[in-house]
Amino acid sequence: MLHLAAADAADLSIVSAQMQDALLRREDLRFDAKRHRFALMANRFAWDAPQARQRRRSGLRFDDVEQVQVSGLNSAGPETVLSLLTIGFSKSEGLAGIITLAFSNNISIRLYVTCINVVLDDLGAAWTAKRVPAHQE
Repeated sequence: MLHLAAADAADLSIVSAQMQDALLRREDLRFDAKRHRFALMANRFAWDAPQARQRRRSGLRFDDVEQVQVSGLNSAGPETVLSLLTIGFSKSEGLAGIITLAFSNNISIRLYVTCINVVLDDLGAAWTAKRVPAHQE
């Protein structure tokens, strides 16, 4: 089971690699403006154990979020399964910047953060995945 924390862009790239191909629905996304927290629950493919072909229920939390901007999600129905492709960071000023969660079907979520403060936690036992995600070059 994974427990990862990210405090800079290099750390975030490791979290991104572990969350690549995670599957979730709209209802798995939450922004708590009062707590400056954006969180999601997903079924991530266990890239840390690829031979086992497993998925794990995981929580991904972003703290120090000032604003959330969503693109393309309104056209997806509530039952649409979102596939996370990558998590990136573009620095603006000081430690602040924008964390972008890019999903398939041109859906993206931009988190305007004062700094990178991210935690990924696996939440339970793994189950066998039906297939290993494939990527075209």
